[in-house]
Amino acid sequence: MKALKKISLLASLLTVTQIQAAGRDYISVVGSSTVYPFSTVVAERFGKSTSFKTPKIESTGTGGGMKLFCKGTGIDTPDISNASRRIKASELTMCHQNGVNHVVEVLIGYDGIVVANDIHAKTFNLTRKDLFLALAKEVPTSNEGELVANPYTLWSQVNAQLPAVKIEVLGPPPTSGTRDAFVELAMEAGCKNFPWIKATKSSDKAQYKSICHTIREDGAYIEAGENDNLIIQKLQKNPDALGIFGFSFLDQNADLVKGALIDGAAPEFATIASGEYPVSRPLYFYVKKAHVAEIPGMQEFLNEFISEKAMGETGYLTDKGLIPLDVDKFNEVKTDTMQMNNLAL
Repeated sequence: MKALKKISLLASLLTVTQIQAAGRDYISVVGSSTVYPFSTVVAERFGKSTSFKTPKIESTGTGGGMKLFCKGTGIDTPDISNASRRIKASELTMCHQNGVNHVVEVLIGYDGIVVANDIHAKTFNLTRKDLFLALAKEVPTSNEGELVANPYTLWSQVNAQLPAVKIEVLGPPPTSGTRDAFVELAMEAGCKNFPWIKATKSSDKAQYKSICHTIREDGAYIEAGENDNLIIQKLQKNPDALGIFGFSFLDQNADLVKGALIDGAAPEFATIASGEYPVSRPLYFYVKKAHVAEIPGMQEFLNEFISEKAMGETGYLTDKGLIPLDVDKFNEVKTDTMQMNNLAL
């Protein structure tokens, strides 16, 4: 045990020495395309208002960001990873295996996942059951316990109240936190409308997840990468298509696209904040505690991000579409982050 402690201490000292020797003088942030615009505006304000360099923010997707973040500590690895879902146990294990032992979790607010189309197209009124039936790889038949390859090609085949247009949905890839959240919050919720499938969650969890989370691969769902701007462009070219992305992006492009109603609720700031809109999720970023004292401006950048002027109820991030934390939760997150107490477990 003493030998292990000595090795751990030596590894930590080596990390600090590597960082100091390399002299990286800017903060490196990777991760979620949804958190990217929030992180970017904080970075820009931080760069303009302090003597530190503007942090480098990269949109790699939540999963891709975690792989880079958990690769190790030192100059060639990111300091912060943005995430549109909570870090997975497998990712945290990967971090620990690579010597990233103290990962600090910072909850920044909430966001809705929207299904949107061109501003001039017909507004869709969808249920989560509709989304499951339209996008699942396999769907149930009238015979209980039977699944078939998804046969639906038109929205009207899924629900007679929907238009008779081709099912074509542009969405994020498997590395995206938005995709993870969408399949859990929208498709799985729709999947539960079928009692026999819902019952498999307790009897065969792997089968249940496979049925509810697996997206079809026959062209109805088109992976559009991590670039939400590309989805917007394609929606404008094809008014019948739908796109999946975060509410904040919809909010910033309200002159080009509009969100569908989900279970009767419109994707709006108020409905997401109240919980009325059913497809919403928390947003995070994760910090390497070992880098805070070694990378110039790290603590100051964190202080800017968790400040009331940024993350507060009337902070500048709300202008970008972030749904803020309530006062008590905000104060808790702020205190824990300043003291580096909120370690991901």
